[in-house]
Amino acid sequence: MNWITNYVRPRINSLFSRRDVPENLWTKCPECGTMLFHRELSDNLNVCTNCDHHLAITPRERFAALFDGGVFSEVKVPEPLADPLQFRDQKKYPDRMKAAQKSTGEKEAMLVAEGEMGRTPVILAAQDFSFMAGSMGMYVGNAIIAAAERAVALRRPLVLFSAAGGARMQEGILSLMQMPRTTVAIEMLKEAGLPYIVILTHPTTGGVTASYAMLGDIQISEPGALICFAGPRVIEQTIREKLPEGFQRAEYLLEHGMLDRVTHRKQLRDELISVLRMLGGLPAPTRADLPPPEPAAEIATAEEKPAS
Repeated sequence: MNWITNYVRPRINSLFSRRDVPENLWTKCPECGTMLFHRELSDNLNVCTNCDHHLAITPRERFAALFDGGVFSEVKVPEPLADPLQFRDQKKYPDRMKAAQKSTGEKEAMLVAEGEMGRTPVILAAQDFSFMAGSMGMYVGNAIIAAAERAVALRRPLVLFSAAGGARMQEGILSLMQMPRTTVAIEMLKEAGLPYIVILTHPTTGGVTASYAMLGDIQISEPGALICFAGPRVIEQTIREKLPEGFQRAEYLLEHGMLDRVTHRKQLRDELISVLRMLGGLPAPTRADLPPPEPAAEIATAEEKPAS
């Protein structure tokens, strides 16, 4: 045995037998800095197991956790013009769209689906912040209108999850026009007597907050979500004063009457089922798969028991 067999050969073998380790196995919590294993994080609905911070979650992951058995079908959304303003900054708008589609695997920033939650038929719409910051463009406007029309046609409630940085600047005035368009779509639901529930997630800002995100019959938010029109930095620079701690966060807005509830992501499904059945005049949800016993059967059972 010599240094060639003891050192050089094992060194060469280690170079050629080295395996590539995927870089996405771990996620660092932006709040507490804990390294979270991807499977553990996914099983916990993208909520930090150490500090309970709610990380971003895609619409498909959210729908899989909310719908019964994770089963749902997508609602078709009309396609808008690809690049109506021929917009270009550092990149062409179509190139930005292709990059976002490649990185997210989605067509656009909003997904609309139909299915059942706790055996309650419902339409869900959710924005994807990872797709160009969830910005509101013509497609998002079309998606909300399609969701509202589908809800009216099937007589189902609509639940919308908002997450956006505001209007999409690459579509200019056409993106701002989605504010009145989506407001009219929500009015269709109100005229039909159908519930419209909004779940505000982190962050919900800009024109989205100034339109459909604040028009719900019930306003619910995930913990710690930033909800505002103009961000805190802009406000501080404008008024030249320090803002209160937690300003524009979900808990602050709940305390000041702008929200109805702040609900943990893992408890959201049960709460939505209860609220939807209540608003729809349906009996309370059952936790088991069997139907609840009849009141008469419960009384008969109680009468049959011998007196103690």
